[in-house]
Amino acid sequence: MLDMKLNRRGFMMTTASIAALPMLGAAPTNGFAASPKRGGLLRIGQLGGATSDTLDPATFAAGPVACAMYGGVYNSLVEIDADNNVVPELAESFEPSADAKTWVFKLRKGITFSDGKPFSAQDVIATFNYHKGDDSKSGGKELLSEIETIRADGTDTLLFQLKGGNADFPFVLADYHFSIMQAQEDGKVDWRSAIGTGGYILESFEPGIRIRLKRRDGYWKTDRAWFDEVELLTINDPVARQNALMSGEVDAIDRIDPKTAHMMQRAPNITLEEVVGLQHYTMPMFCDVKPFSDINVRLALKYAVDREEMVEKLLRGHGSVGNDHPIGAASRFYANGLPQRSYDPDKARFHLKKANAEGLSIELSAAEAAFTGAVDAAVLFQQSAAKAGIQVSVKREPDDGYWSNVWLTKPFCFSYWGGRVTEDWMFTQVYARGAKWNESHWNNDRFNSLLIEARSELDVAKRREMYTEMQVLCSEDGGSIIPMFANFLDARNDKVAHGKLASNLFFDGWKIVERWWPA
Repeated sequence: MLDMKLNRRGFMMTTASIAALPMLGAAPTNGFAASPKRGGLLRIGQLGGATSDTLDPATFAAGPVACAMYGGVYNSLVEIDADNNVVPELAESFEPSADAKTWVFKLRKGITFSDGKPFSAQDVIATFNYHKGDDSKSGGKELLSEIETIRADGTDTLLFQLKGGNADFPFVLADYHFSIMQAQEDGKVDWRSAIGTGGYILESFEPGIRIRLKRRDGYWKTDRAWFDEVELLTINDPVARQNALMSGEVDAIDRIDPKTAHMMQRAPNITLEEVVGLQHYTMPMFCDVKPFSDINVRLALKYAVDREEMVEKLLRGHGSVGNDHPIGAASRFYANGLPQRSYDPDKARFHLKKANAEGLSIELSAAEAAFTGAVDAAVLFQQSAAKAGIQVSVKREPDDGYWSNVWLTKPFCFSYWGGRVTEDWMFTQVYARGAKWNESHWNNDRFNSLLIEARSELDVAKRREMYTEMQVLCSEDGGSIIPMFANFLDARNDKVAHGKLASNLFFDGWKIVERWWPA
């Protein structure tokens, strides 16, 4: 778009090329089976479940409930494929106006919910209104703030009118919160009913323990939903998870401990699935709470992290160092010229002195529920920070309830993100002013201004400059320490198989329930 008139055809061609984002490096796998077949039971052992889990898509964060509902019971308007392209799902097609402010989505015909009710545009409108409403507590609410209106043109056409142009808009609608629910007579949704258009029906739900699904007859995707039944178990302890796979209690597990990955590789009938994506680990600090409200304290803590040591001892080569911003090297607008921050106790002391915070003492909350190895990471940080004169008290938190009682509640803790396919998606959901999941309470006027400008900028070169500056702002001023990017490490036994693995989230983009099949 640099030197051509922005006519409709030119925009469509350019948008198509933008959608074809670079592959995030799915590693070779021997999980392919010549011909998928139906039948059997898929048993999954997964991290992230808690007794506080609900079936409300607005609350989905991670774990079995998200995998079961987003990837099994529901469909979305669009989805991310194995090559990180955004492709139609319940939509049949989507098309922008020349300025990317209006998007027209054609919906598939003949699709029904699991109770037999036909799917229509009203279900999509009711779903998005639920997430974007004034009283919404949805983790995806901020992503929808750019939508001015949504209206139906008949039963199978939707028009999204945006406040500004956005060439990446379809990616937003692939967020896992936006599972399409059934509209009621009053135009609202009832998430408690768990009625979706997906390939499975919810049979039972025990929060933090077990979820059972059963394949529904007549699913509109004839090449998906292969298993007769699926059971998803919450197993937060990494050792217990691996033992469950080794002993045959489950068929697949997520987030292998990198320290023991080599043992999984040697185990008979077990395959380690490693995919290079955008997953990263964070240490968010509340920027509106002392002492983290002082930028010099934040910089001191960033220089007090020995990133190389963490990658070496915790990831064992299954990842790379981070630079205190959430955009990975495989991203389209990654700032590859940004100097890498390294461990420097002297610089940490310098910034502590500027903040009048010498002898700083802080508490860091950690649990394995955050990510496998989080407690060890906390101890490593405690040791490296001590050399900079910072006393870190590590508080081991319970795994159960970590995402409701610690994350977004405690001022300094560990967190993880699977990453997002576009920069705008990641920044909007986690770093924008007022975003529900702004885990560091960061509020930078320049960043927030650039976020709006970059979203509607159709000049790719200018957009790159903006996203580069935003990464610099995150690194220099932001409230999140991001010490490392980690490859996705899942594992399976030889009773299950799959096709090409997606790299936007673990477990095949959280679509394991729909995409995998009996071997």
